[in-house]
Amino acid sequence: MRLEKCWFCSSTVYPGHGIQFVRNDAKIFRFCRSKCHKNFKMKRNPRKVKWTKAYRRLHGKDMTQDSTFEFERKRNRPERYDRNLAENTLKAIKKIDKVRVDREARHHALRMKGKKAKEQREAAKELEQGIHMVKAPAVLEREPSLTLPKIKVKVSRPQAEENHPMEE
Repeated sequence: MRLEKCWFCSSTVYPGHGIQFVRNDAKIFRFCRSKCHKNFKMKRNPRKVKWTKAYRRLHGKDMTQDSTFEFERKRNRPERYDRNLAENTLKAIKKIDKVRVDREARHHALRMKGKKAKEQREAAKELEQGIHMVKAPAVLEREPSLTLPKIKVKVSRPQAEENHPMEE
C-alpha cells in the first residue's frame, strides 16, 4: 500500500482517496481533497496559504531540519523480503516516531517560551489602564495611590453679552 503526499498541503493521501491531476507534460499532482485541488487551480502558492505545511515550515512554526525526516523519504528500490529485517524495521519505526514527537514537543516549547511573559506584561498593562473597573469607587477614595493624580485646569467662560430678554 503506497501512501502519497498531497502536492498542495503535504498531508497523506491514502489509496482510493483524493484527486490526481496530470499536466500536459505528464507531471502528476496528487491532492488530498477538493480544497487543495481548487487552490492549485487558482494558482495559489502553498507557501503563502496559512494552513499548509509549507507555510508552517517557512515561518518557523514546524520543524524543518531533523534527521527523523530522512526515514519518511520515499524509496523506489525494491528489497528482498526478510522477516528479521521487517521486524527490526517496525521496531525502528516506533522508536523514530517517539524521537520525532519528543523533538516536536521541544520545538513547540521553545517557540512558546517568550509568549507567557509577553501575555503577562500585556495583562499587567491592561489592568493598570482599567483599574477603575476592577476596584470599587469606595476603595479608590480610601487609597488615593490607586487613582490618577488630579490636575486643576482653569476654564475660561465666555462672558454673556448684554442680557437680552427672550424674544417671542
